[in-house]
Parts: sequence; structure tokens; C-alpha cells
Amino acid sequence: MKMMTTIGLETHVQLKTATKMFCGCNLAFGDSPNVNVCPVCLGYPGALPVMNKRAIQFTVQAGLMLGCRINRNSTFDRKNYFYPDMSKDYQISQNGNPLCIGGGVTIYDADGKEKFIRINHIHLEEDAAKINHYANFSGVDFNRCGTPLMEIVSEPDLATPDEVMEYLTNLKQILVYAGVSDCNLEEGNMRSDVNISVRPEGQAELGTKVEIKNMNTFKGIYAAVGYESRRQTALIEAGGAVVQETRRWDPDAGETHTMRTKENAHDYRYFPEPDLVPVELTDEQIEAWRSELPELPDVRRDRMMKEYGITEYDAGVLASIRENADFFEKAAKACAPKLGKTVCNWFMTEVMALLTATKKTIGECALTPEALGELVALQDERVINGPTAKELLPELFEKGGMPKAIVEARGLAQVSDTGTLEKYVDEVIAANPKIVGDFKAGKKAAAGFFVGQVMKLSKGKADPKMVSQMILEKLSKA
Repeated sequence: MKMMTTIGLETHVQLKTATKMFCGCNLAFGDSPNVNVCPVCLGYPGALPVMNKRAIQFTVQAGLMLGCRINRNSTFDRKNYFYPDMSKDYQISQNGNPLCIGGGVTIYDADGKEKFIRINHIHLEEDAAKINHYANFSGVDFNRCGTPLMEIVSEPDLATPDEVMEYLTNLKQILVYAGVSDCNLEEGNMRSDVNISVRPEGQAELGTKVEIKNMNTFKGIYAAVGYESRRQTALIEAGGAVVQETRRWDPDAGETHTMRTKENAHDYRYFPEPDLVPVELTDEQIEAWRSELPELPDVRRDRMMKEYGITEYDAGVLASIRENADFFEKAAKACAPKLGKTVCNWFMTEVMALLTATKKTIGECALTPEALGELVALQDERVINGPTAKELLPELFEKGGMPKAIVEARGLAQVSDTGTLEKYVDEVIAANPKIVGDFKAGKKAAAGFFVGQVMKLSKGKADPKMVSQMILEKLSKA
């Protein structure tokens, strides 16, 4: 009996706000426990929540990037549960009236086949505190409690671990691109609950759903989905039945284990949050927030291919990180339009090598887009040659500055004067009669030796193209 796997994700994403969702406490990862707290996020009696407008904006902008319909009138609810990570014994969330509805993420399989993963809705809520377990006790850190948290709920459109990875990767890229979250998994910015079921192929009704709770690594999610699919399949094939429950992933054992039987929505006794008014959004406000958003990465990739004549691979790599794509486009616009491909080549090779070696992002180095554009233009105009340009780049990367000013101050301009170059060429040919003989004997590569010698005599300033042409002419006549 062939089985089908059905997967849906509830992805929780911390928003990139300076303060918490309903109070003014700072948000900073790595601070000492319980220093960024107040009566509101600690749940003291009588403390009233005040909504963070920036969190509303970021959630709406995430929805716009994902093609959602924005709810003009949304409300908050109380989700009641008793657990140490929420001291007021309820979480302020959105149950039946979320900010964003519909939308989705496009994924591609290994053969490039497209599949659209639908999103049911995106709602906004406050994050819970973090429970830390030690050898002999557990502690609760309320620094995280109250962090604005988007929950992006997909439809059960995913079928394999590879599809789950593609969906999460693309979702993360879009959210980081929009600037609404860092999606740093190591800091817990992005966590997913995985809902998974199996059923015989051809059966329309979905199987019994199991939830794997609070997964915070893509590697763990991939492994957990594969294991749980196999576990449920083996259970059904052996004549057993899958129980609706919540399970946890044990990365050391490579297995999921039962945590508790699955709660239903009525177990949380949702009711409207009495201390918060509805969120009412105008078309003008939504359009103003939309105007701040960038192109989607795949849209930008396609445009850059057409506009700058770069390859699909290069455009894809550049577009995958907004900061890099922004830098490249500014650099390309700082020089002649025809040099877009050359700028791309410089960024993809020389600049990327420096970023890798220094473990920096493009925003952390001193190199500016204008400086890279000017460097490429100087080489194209034959003011400097390639070796000089490559020698200048690390300095610009580390210390900044503009290449033209450095070239003028140090006298690094390329030597293109025919008389000067001819003098260099005559000198190296006269000093190396044996190499001249090798060239005449058919070893054409010997000409490269003379080019190198001229470059050495000129301290790297000679125009290599002129030198090469001059040497071939003189050797053919010798």
C-alpha cells in the first residue's frame, strides 16, 4: 500500500522591532535574564497593554510581500493556558480575525517545476518567555516574553522534506528582504510547528494529524519530517492507528517522542481581548507601507538579467541577499550602463572573495558602491590596468576612499605612451636573446615572458594590451 504524506507548517517569526508588542521594554538578544521586563510583560494585575504600531506595519508588509489580502479591521483575543512561560496565564493573540489572509510562497523542485504553497493566514501575537533547563532546576527568562511574533500558517500543501526546506528557505528570504525580521534561527527568530499526516494514495480524506512542536533548525525540521512520515507509515501498514498528539524532536536519538495529546482550539477558551481596540487600516496607510517594500527576489533576479546582461546564476546569487543586490545596482549605476556585466564580474569574484576571507557582510566593509563603479570605469577607460585595479581593491575594501584620487595621488595611472613602452620592450628583448630564439623556434608562449618583464620594469603601470601587441610585432621582425 503506497502512502502519501501531507505537511503544513505554522512558522513563528519574531519581528524586527526595537520594543515589545504591548509595552516599551527593549528587545535585545543575549542580555542577562529578566532585565528587559515591566509590569505589562510580567502580567502584573492592573497593567494595561499598548499596541506596537511598528509590529502592525511589519506584519502587513510581510503579508504584502507574500501576496496576502490585508484585513482592514482585525482584532486581538486572549488565548488562555496555564504554563510558566506566560505569567498572566493567557497570551494575547489573534484567533478569528487576523491581519493577513491568503497568499503563498512559490517553490521549485530539482527539475525547476513550480509549485505554489498556499498560506491560510498570518496573525500577530506576543511571544512567550523562555524556559531554561539546568541540571537541578529550571528557570524562566521573561526578556523574550512580549516580543512581537508573526505566525504564518500554511495550508497542507507540502509533501516531502525537500519541499518543506524549499518553502522555509524562500519564506525566510522574502521576510529578510522585506526587512521585517532577521530570521536568525540561532537566536530563535524563526521557529516552526510541523503538522504531518499520512494516508493511502487515492484517499481524499487527510490522515490523523500529528504536530511536532517548536522546531528551530532547518536541519532538524528536515530530519523530523522524514522520520515522522516513516513512523506513521509503518504504524498504519502494521495495522495500527495514528493518535492525534503533540510530539517533540530528539536530535540525538533522531526520533520524535510524545509530549501530550493534542489540544483543540476550544481548550484555550479564546475570547476577545477587552483591553485592546480593533486595528483599523485605511487603503492609504496600506499603500504607504507597500511603497516601502522592495521587489521580490525572483522578480529582481529576472530584471537584473535583462537590465545588466548578467547570467541567471549571477543574478540569482546577487538577488538572494538584498544588501548585495543593492550594492551591485548602485555600483553599476555609478559607471557607464555597458559596464553592468563587468561590475557583476568584479563583485562575484574579487569582492566576494574579500567578504569570505574577512567574514564580513558588504555593509560591514569600507568599500562603497561608488568606489567600485569608479574602479571599474578607470580600468575600462584604460586609466589603470587590471593588476593595478586588483591591487587597489583590498585597500578600498579595508580603508575606503575613491580610486581616482588614490591613482592621481600615487601616480598609478597606466603607461600608454608609445615611446616609453617601446623603450621597455626593446630593453627586455635585447636582454633575453635565448627567449627570442625560443619564440622563433615556435614557442609562441615565450611572448608572455616579455610581457611580464615589461610589466616589472614599468612597476605594473604599462598597458598590457599595447605591450603584448608591440612585443609580437617586434619579435616577428627580429
